Amino acid sequence: MKTRNGRGASDTFCVAKYGQKWVRTRTITDSLNPKYNEQYTWEVFDPATVLTVGVFDNGQIGERVQMVTETRKLGKFGFEFQLLKLIEKWELHLAIRFSCTSMMNMMSLYSRPLLPKMHYKMPLSMVQLDMLRRQAVNIVAARLTRAEPPLRKEVIEYMTDADSHLWSMRRSKANFFRLMSVFNGLLAVWKWFGEVCMWKNPITTVLVHVLFVMLICFPELILPTLFLYMFLIGLWNYRYRPKYPPHMNTRLSCADAVHPDELDEEFDTFPTTRSSDLVRMRYDRLRSVAGRIQTVVGDIASQGERIQALLSWRDPRALLYSWHSA
Repeated sequence: MKTRNGRGASDTFCVAKYGQKWVRTRTITDSLNPKYNEQYTWEVFDPATVLTVGVFDNGQIGERVQMVTETRKLGKFGFEFQLLKLIEKWELHLAIRFSCTSMMNMMSLYSRPLLPKMHYKMPLSMVQLDMLRRQAVNIVAARLTRAEPPLRKEVIEYMTDADSHLWSMRRSKANFFRLMSVFNGLLAVWKWFGEVCMWKNPITTVLVHVLFVMLICFPELILPTLFLYMFLIGLWNYRYRPKYPPHMNTRLSCADAVHPDELDEEFDTFPTTRSSDLVRMRYDRLRSVAGRIQTVVGDIASQGERIQALLSWRDPRALLYSWHSA
């Protein structure tokens, strides 16, 4: 938010992108509660793709001519098409209607691969993907900068995640917490299995032993039992299915607790334009984070080496003990 005449001001506009079609709303000047009231239409060919909406502050508008006329990034949202109805995101209100001419044709899209077959037969390397992404961004920027009203190149780079490969402390924390949420189910199963071994609930422990004996006697029932268990979980969660699109979760991206310096580091250019003292401080912070990651990776590698040592007869007594325990 900018300061104008001693008070807060903002000159915002929205940019929406789906596929090759980009749209930009008009700029609402000097308003902290802008209302655009504009309608746009896209042809949807894949319901799994995402409609991206970004909110930007136009830095080219002011009472005086400014030497720096960059576009400030205020936020970006992604919405999956199969979840869209009437939704409210912070101060961003969207009324979206997703309709199809044939329900059968739309359902058949879920059985098709997301990418062409050649992508799976001869996948591109990371270097080739980065080069193609950069060239695509330059082509789109060359076209949209000549449009009316024009879009600056930094807006296009932000909307297309052209700098997603660069380091970001906020994004790293968000990915770590996402990974932990994925493994929460496995950790809960491991904790439950520990309670079964400790006889916390004798009835559950007896039932688990009975099931274990049945699977030993009839091993062909292992996969059907697993699939039946997954089916029952899905059937049980049907009552709690989400009936409305999810609200914007700022905690998922760690945007609610991000440090201002981490945000400044994320929006910094590459190579950096900050002072040497600030870069040194960020380097020390990165070293501390990398040290913790190094410790965790070393612990995982140690456990894997122990398993390999059992199978290579490095310690015969440990191998015989593991066989006896099994």
